[in-house]
Amino acid sequence: MDSKVYVFEGKTSTEAIEKGLKELKVSKNKVDIKILESEDKRSFFSILTPRVVKVEMTLKDDIDNKPKNNDNNKSFNTKNNDEKNIDLKKYISLIDNFLKEFISKLPTKDLKYEINENGNNISVVINGEDTGYLIGYRGEVLNAIQNILTNIVSKNSKERIRVIVNIGGYREKREKDLQNLAVKISNTVIKTKRDITLEPMPAYERKIIHTKLQDNNKVKTYSIGEEPNRKIVVSYNK
Repeated sequence: MDSKVYVFEGKTSTEAIEKGLKELKVSKNKVDIKILESEDKRSFFSILTPRVVKVEMTLKDDIDNKPKNNDNNKSFNTKNNDEKNIDLKKYISLIDNFLKEFISKLPTKDLKYEINENGNNISVVINGEDTGYLIGYRGEVLNAIQNILTNIVSKNSKERIRVIVNIGGYREKREKDLQNLAVKISNTVIKTKRDITLEPMPAYERKIIHTKLQDNNKVKTYSIGEEPNRKIVVSYNK
């Protein structure tokens, strides 16, 4: 059976995609998206420049009728765990070499780190008395470190391996804050029956919001935008 193809327009690719998802009433992981480039090919950071952008959406054949619209629900249920086991020793060694040099150049001298295997993922935990500057505002520096380590692994592997970095217990604290935020936002959406769009978050944090609200039948969640400005919309479920 041929897949159905739709074309949507917007001032930006993000707007066009969001419009398409709303009209089709599907989450982003249920469609294949192709941005129909115009002649003036642009860089990533210029996507917000007003103009008419067309995107092509093709409904995937395996669409289901699940009530939730969580396009990130599967992104962190790492499918690698259902596939062949990956030997992570080489990648752990690469991360270890980087961290040794990186930490040696930092002003804090009491920092210690651990690298562990977590299924087919790698977890890095860094602790010390003064780690605030390594976390940054809402984890910006921490996430940057995580991206660097992920890129180091990606350049040396054809497999999809995630590197998760935690510094000074920040992930646990941030998770609780995001769960509380999710409840607060969902209550507001239910009360006002109006959608609320949250500020941009990394995929790991978006997953926390999706998961916290997945059993709330009065709201639905989905993500819009392009990295690193991707954000969650909490919508009233009519």
